[in-house]
Amino acid sequence: MPRLFTIILFLSAFQLSAQVPSQSSSEIFQNIKKLNVLGSVLYIAAHPDDENTLMLSYLSKDQLVRTGYLSLTRGDGGQNLIGAEQGYNIGVIRTQELLAARRIDGAQQFFSRAYDFGFSKTREETLNFWDKDKVLGDVVWMIRKFQPDVIITRFPPDPRAGHGHHQTSAFLAEQGFSLAADPKSYPDQLKFVKPWQAKRLVWNTYTPGFTNKQPTEEKSPFISVEIGGYNPVLGTSYTEIAAQSRSQHKSQGFGSSPQRGARIDYFLHKVGEPAQKSLFDGIDVSWKRVKGGDRIQPMITNAIKSFSVNKPSASIPELLKINAALIRLDSTNIYVQAKKEEVKELILQCAGLWFETNPDDYSQVAGDTAAVKISVVKRSDYPVKLVALHWTGKEKDSSVNMTLADNELEIFAVNPVLPANLKVTQPYWLEKPIDKGLFQIDNQQDIGFPENRPETVTTFKFQIGGQPFTLSRPWIYKSTDPAEGEIYRAFEIRPAVTATITEPVFIFPSLEPKSVTIVVEAQRKNVSGSVKPEIPAGWKAVPESAEFKLSGKYQQQNFSFIITPPANNQEAKLRATATVDGKIYDRSLRTIAYQHIPSQTIFPSSEAKLARIDVKTTVKNIGYIAGAGDDVPTALRQMDCQVTMLNEAGLAKDLSVYDAIVVGVRAYNTEGYLANAQPKLMDYVKKGGTMVVQYTIPGDRKVKEIGPYPLELSRDRVAEEDAEMRFLLPEHPLLNYPNKITQKDFDGWIQERGLYFAQSWDKANYQALFSANDKDETLKEGGVLYAQYGKGHYIYTGLSFFRELPAGVTGAYRLFANMISAGKK
Repeated sequence: MPRLFTIILFLSAFQLSAQVPSQSSSEIFQNIKKLNVLGSVLYIAAHPDDENTLMLSYLSKDQLVRTGYLSLTRGDGGQNLIGAEQGYNIGVIRTQELLAARRIDGAQQFFSRAYDFGFSKTREETLNFWDKDKVLGDVVWMIRKFQPDVIITRFPPDPRAGHGHHQTSAFLAEQGFSLAADPKSYPDQLKFVKPWQAKRLVWNTYTPGFTNKQPTEEKSPFISVEIGGYNPVLGTSYTEIAAQSRSQHKSQGFGSSPQRGARIDYFLHKVGEPAQKSLFDGIDVSWKRVKGGDRIQPMITNAIKSFSVNKPSASIPELLKINAALIRLDSTNIYVQAKKEEVKELILQCAGLWFETNPDDYSQVAGDTAAVKISVVKRSDYPVKLVALHWTGKEKDSSVNMTLADNELEIFAVNPVLPANLKVTQPYWLEKPIDKGLFQIDNQQDIGFPENRPETVTTFKFQIGGQPFTLSRPWIYKSTDPAEGEIYRAFEIRPAVTATITEPVFIFPSLEPKSVTIVVEAQRKNVSGSVKPEIPAGWKAVPESAEFKLSGKYQQQNFSFIITPPANNQEAKLRATATVDGKIYDRSLRTIAYQHIPSQTIFPSSEAKLARIDVKTTVKNIGYIAGAGDDVPTALRQMDCQVTMLNEAGLAKDLSVYDAIVVGVRAYNTEGYLANAQPKLMDYVKKGGTMVVQYTIPGDRKVKEIGPYPLELSRDRVAEEDAEMRFLLPEHPLLNYPNKITQKDFDGWIQERGLYFAQSWDKANYQALFSANDKDETLKEGGVLYAQYGKGHYIYTGLSFFRELPAGVTGAYRLFANMISAGKK
């Protein structure tokens, strides 16, 4: 039975790494071998999923070098195949997916401040949106901080890369290669890091023929590397590791099957000293590169030779010798620092030490008392003493001086009072509004980190073989799910109360008032105060405020306020604030929960958009077929439509009750049942129904013919959100009824005009309504196609309504209202 100890302490903040899972003997042996390798590689690209997970796996687990992936963005501008999150919300998801991938392939994950604003076709457009100097500075910062011997880019710095972000990632990497070594470049960084010159930068390409060499590359050598090998220690191949890693990108639908067998990758020299045979030509990756390191290598070699799979603890004496020798080396050397941490972790793993801190709830308010359990267990016969436990903010350690028994769990119950100045657990890159394509991050030392450095921690002090070891671990909440088993979740600091407006946009098509709901949630017990909708002059809220009294933690109360718009068309911002004991709280609460990532909670400003606009519809009853996930149904309800979500069972019923049926983004790519439902949907149109199909990806469709007449889709898009929209048929009913569409309706669009346009169609039956193009590109007319079929109306649109409507773009509402109203005059 575990023994229980009670300690009353105060807690403050500290920085630390997360709990490291227990390793098998083979993994321990692999990591002992890694102690003898002193090399590093930094891989640079633009987005989550750009990285070559096979290359990362090979570098980390075969070459045993420190391996990092710098993704310039968090993938905020991409599509979401698992839910409706967009923008920085999908960036939060993809950050966690990347971290899950890195835990598998063994690389470290880093980011710059760049915000993924969506597809870009040129480097010039990308750099015009981002602040080049700042993003380049982030690349220089990470090169100086990580100190790679080799830098690898996934793309070339020119149009061969396709996406403008891809081009930019390579362009900035090549510039950063030289600037990182120049002390005159970004000198403010040198308070924390030193100039660093990597040996070379290469472009990782699949085949030599793929490169289409530019004139400056004609004499650049290629090298090839076999990276598909099998690791007998780990019992798996690098292709299998890579497939598992890539499959973590679930929001992008990138589940992958491993391709077993040989795999050769190619590298084109770009900058620095060319390699002839190996990425590490001319780079000493042995202990010879560290002054005094010649004494270390034989000790590690001996530890490798004497390792026992059946008894890893037998390696602890040799590892303790290595640790003692490392302490005598230059502590500012990055490899000495890294190997100290690796040896420390190996000693803990060989000793079978497991320790963590678990609060009894997943959140708490700063200044309140938390109930916490600290657990420690040693699962080996090697003697280990737990000397002390320490909470930051306490002047002295809490002495324990306990020799841990073999496989006996020790539990310490503590009730610390959280410091009142602890920050709310908002992702650090979201603490301030996005500005000109960049996350606003004030602290230079925060840049690069994938997530927040925890503020609630416990420090454990052990003595092993007479040597002291101090380790800090974050508090982490855990629970048991009946289906999933043990679930871990980061411990959160929350404001005392949150006020969440239930919808991001409220559309007022007339002077009729609408009810707006604000959800007030207590984040501690016994919270009382008032909630108020703050609106600009001309708008009216009834009541002006409301009182709440919440006795239970997480208790919610919904408040409805009747909002009346002004007579004239205008847009405004609604803010919700709650006042408790004279303090104003203006944060909402949003939890992003999927099984494949830890739950993520963010606290955006409690705001919504109000828009009084002239938008009319002639339909009320809409059927909606959801695809990859979007919030278009919510927007339809804002136009006073009744929306019924149609699944396979719903489509089997009478469809004639619907004035229009809307197909969600990618539905024809994700929903297999549509193959059987398609004939019925076409019959619905033929008999007088209206059907609006949003963008579909041309490949991997569940339905071959998505329209009543032939049309071929493409990957064509118009990425410039302000591109001119030319009216090809200005008198067409879709542009005139019930709303007169003008150029003004295309003002204020976000991220793009549209994507996955049709590239060819039956021109005898389809009518193209618009043409548009990005700068210096040909006109594209496949953004909206209309066809009359029988008595009904069919519309395919690649315009990005799935982005524009949730963002409250008023012109998008008016145009979409015309589409769904096509059959009712």
